[in-house]
Amino acid sequence: MSESILIVEDEIKIAKLIADYLGASGYTTYHLEHGNDVLPWLQDRPTHALPSLVLLDLMLPGTDGLTLCRQIHDHWPSLPVIMLTARVEEVDRLLGLELGADDYICKPFSPREVVARVRAVLRRAQSRQASDDVAVNQLVLDEEGWRALADGKDIELTAVEFQLLKVMMSAPGRIFSREQLMDHMYRDHRIVSERTVDSHIKKLRRKIADAWPEREIIRSVYGVGYKYQPEE
Repeated sequence: MSESILIVEDEIKIAKLIADYLGASGYTTYHLEHGNDVLPWLQDRPTHALPSLVLLDLMLPGTDGLTLCRQIHDHWPSLPVIMLTARVEEVDRLLGLELGADDYICKPFSPREVVARVRAVLRRAQSRQASDDVAVNQLVLDEEGWRALADGKDIELTAVEFQLLKVMMSAPGRIFSREQLMDHMYRDHRIVSERTVDSHIKKLRRKIADAWPEREIIRSVYGVGYKYQPEE
């Protein structure tokens, strides 16, 4: 399966040129033109179908590139981002990198340079994969692949489900309120019902139960919230 690149660029000709060169180099590409479409597009995809990297233009209609870079870094910290921009001021470059960008390419650029930068960033991301895996008991979180493995069995999770599980596994036995879990699920502070957390927890439990039918590792604490409690 080829690595995939999400191109977020409102100039169609530039996006098509980049897509053509990346496609010729063996990458699968997706294209979005409007900043407001990026977060919903990513959140709607299962973790195994997230792109390998995002090429993100700074100046976009709707949500701007710097805001999107921060949101992507908050929701998917292992998802590499390369920013594209015609603004070459040093402050913009440093700000983009501080918000989580892995690289920064100024327009006009050679499409061959873009392909080379993509390869370099993906190589760095892959080299971090082994050290970033978090193991708890027999349940393993693969942060690069945004998936969970139960006794080696792949549990396909959505980005929100993965984030919920990661937060609870970070502190086994700690009780997280629904409000605390919502803060980790939606860093853009959208207004959602507490029942939304319950719905995601229910789906997460069902998926874990398919892999571990006789184990209950996410437990409800009546009137308080939820906790991850690995069995002894």
